[in-house]
Amino acid sequence: MKKVIFLWLFCFQICSASSPYWSKTGHRVTGEIAQEYLSRKARKAISRLLEGQSLAEVSNYADEIKSDDRYREFYPWHYVNLPLDKEYKDVEPNPSGDIITGIQKCIAVLENENSNRADKVFYLKMLVHFLGDLHQPMHVGKKSDKGGNDFQLRWFNTGTNLHKVWDYHLIEDYGMSYTELANKLPRLSKSEVKKIQHGDVYKWVKETHQITNDVYGGVEMGEKLGYRYSYKYWPTVERQLLVGGLRLAGLLNTLFG
Repeated sequence: MKKVIFLWLFCFQICSASSPYWSKTGHRVTGEIAQEYLSRKARKAISRLLEGQSLAEVSNYADEIKSDDRYREFYPWHYVNLPLDKEYKDVEPNPSGDIITGIQKCIAVLENENSNRADKVFYLKMLVHFLGDLHQPMHVGKKSDKGGNDFQLRWFNTGTNLHKVWDYHLIEDYGMSYTELANKLPRLSKSEVKKIQHGDVYKWVKETHQITNDVYGGVEMGEKLGYRYSYKYWPTVERQLLVGGLRLAGLLNTLFG
């Protein structure tokens, strides 16, 4: 019995370490930033729905439910695959949906006065997560390598892949909590915030995809990455966390403000 428990725990750790997400810490940063920029009216309405939980606290919900097969239909909503030389409007949409249609569904439910409370809570939590994923460059990666999951390389002395470097290593190896990271991000003027929040999900995915192109162009299959790579791309990571949080706040202020 002890051997069975040990093997189960070992497998759980391995699976957890390899599961793709924009870092639990990263999602919480995005939620924390959004919380700070909510209007008073939106903050009150969201607090009632979430029963006092913050956006940071619920930001990983969409990943947490992946272990439940009842939510399998939502798996494709975490990403969209795009060729490097194409835009979203030029690609045949995934019939199962993608991060764009997922965000649109969340918005539709939240702005519908006839939506019940349970649906609003569920899709609010999903929206918080998807806005984070939308700003992670490898969630807008190529289909041929599954958004970088099949792009094998090394992070220091550990075998990994390009997706996980961006989903996990860059943020977690930085060694800060989500509150520390959120607090060190720059505070912007109202005009700067408004400029970042301008546009829609199509404009935002296009911006992220431009970064995706740069990421693919900056590394070779099998390459060993480390401090130099982290130093080069950390400003991009910080900006994407900040921008994702500001845009999430803008959306929520429109929906609840």
